[in-house]
Amino acid sequence: MIVRDKPGLFELAFALKGSVLPAITRSILGFVVVAAVLTTFGETLWLPRIEISGFTVFGLALSLFLGFRNNAAYDRWWEARKLWGGLLADLRAFQREVVVFVPDEKLRHQLLTDALAFLHLHRAQLRRLADDAEARARAPGLMAAPHPPCAALDMLNDRLAEAYRAGAIDGFGARSLTQRLASIALQQAGCERIATTPLPFVYSLLIYRTIYLYSLLLPLALIGAAGRLTPLIVAILAYVSPALAHVPQQL
Repeated sequence: MIVRDKPGLFELAFALKGSVLPAITRSILGFVVVAAVLTTFGETLWLPRIEISGFTVFGLALSLFLGFRNNAAYDRWWEARKLWGGLLADLRAFQREVVVFVPDEKLRHQLLTDALAFLHLHRAQLRRLADDAEARARAPGLMAAPHPPCAALDMLNDRLAEAYRAGAIDGFGARSLTQRLASIALQQAGCERIATTPLPFVYSLLIYRTIYLYSLLLPLALIGAAGRLTPLIVAILAYVSPALAHVPQQL
């Protein structure tokens, strides 16, 4: 279990690491500028006033959209974490099975080296690292393959098949190890599914449009009640809404 140090009040207020604030600072400043202009020149420009009660329904719809996106993003993250944990568990079990079923020390070393090469190639592919130093060092001949992780698994499977045909592995051991490879491939496919299937674009488009309309129109409802504090309130709301909207969709 990971136990983090409890941050102090100053750290909570000004921490930037892990915060989405750097990505949305420009948007917040833009909303604040619009709110300041409307607050200062609202009377001169004869702008319409909107009843604050009208924004209650608007805010309810926005909260539903943001809640759906936040839940979907967390579900994707949690599923990805379970898949990666299952992949590590399968690789550890593969290592134990290799020790049990493969008496030849050189062959054991080759099989485990291939397994580590697959793991690093899979990591590099998920993170879209075209030239990862660790993956290149462990599998120098596979980086140029159309699908490097699958090429590593195929090489591992071919090595097991050759060892079985040569009598270096008995039938039960070969079956156990190939079933383990099938489980590894299943976890790999799950990770790739999440990495290559973001949330539908229509959800993002709807949320962003709703957020921007809400934040731009909000000063018209707050000028009468909040007065000079309108830009500050808009800044707070503009921070919360885009922060939820910027929840990462991919690993």
